[in-house]
Amino acid sequence: MPILPQLKAMFNAQHNAPPMPADVPIAQLRQAIHAMIDQSFIALATPHVRLPVERDIAIPVDGGEITLRLYRGDAGDAVVPCHVYYHGGGFFLGTLDQGDTNCRKLAAALGCAVVSVDYRLAPEHRFPVAVDDSYAALGWVAAHAGELRIDPTRISVGGGSAGGNLAAVVAQLARDRGGPPIVAQVLEIPVTDFTSTQALTFADGIQIASEKAYAPLYLRDADDARDPRASPLLAETLAGLPPALVACAEYDQLQPEGQAYAERLAASGVPTLYGCWDGQFHGSQGFDRVIPDEAAAYADAIVDFLRKSYAAPTSR
Repeated sequence: MPILPQLKAMFNAQHNAPPMPADVPIAQLRQAIHAMIDQSFIALATPHVRLPVERDIAIPVDGGEITLRLYRGDAGDAVVPCHVYYHGGGFFLGTLDQGDTNCRKLAAALGCAVVSVDYRLAPEHRFPVAVDDSYAALGWVAAHAGELRIDPTRISVGGGSAGGNLAAVVAQLARDRGGPPIVAQVLEIPVTDFTSTQALTFADGIQIASEKAYAPLYLRDADDARDPRASPLLAETLAGLPPALVACAEYDQLQPEGQAYAERLAASGVPTLYGCWDGQFHGSQGFDRVIPDEAAAYADAIVDFLRKSYAAPTSR
């Protein structure tokens, strides 16, 4: 279907944006793009009220430390499920603050804890640093479940775009390394294949190239693109992974590889839900100030999937 009318101007601006300049220092480029994200993408989502428990925790990782942000919908002593969230941003962008609204809404809707991970960014920290940080964060959360008052048998992972990639990879690593156990994975508009070259052409004449401009910033060399820790679609097997929700957008260069990942999960015996949000583009699903009905349906799908995953007998 055509781009939703409420999104058309924003899609055109994004689709016709000039390529990233090659001669601008990364710190300056990151600052400028973060400001643009805050003024557009973040401003189009309704902020959520503060929660009883929100705090930042510094944890050690190989070669340094990273910050986790803990959200809880109540200040009591109840032991609750936990969703470990990885923000997007092409592996070289993204902040805890930019994932704040999503995390608060999930914690409030599900009555769970949400832990948002501030993994280190490229190109200062190239692949596989973000992967190692992300897996270390999951391990730390599981190891400190008691003090966090979370149920270590009901931990899920998720994220959007680059964060969806990291969630998928972390799920594979947890399977291959014997834990921590994960009951569900929520992969929103995920990067799953750095070798993908499939472009999109639509009936209304719109063409979307497959180029991933952030790849040279994140990957060390061409061989990294074929590493399953960068391209989870290329893993030898997807069998034995936790149930998955894969959510894509119709007008998004990542849609084909997201769908391919969902189809391969299902073919491998993994309970999988796949949804492609028609008339939308990369990241628009949360624009509840612009498309309130569509954004509510999208958020409800994630909440419903996680609620059922936390309640499933296999998660006990």
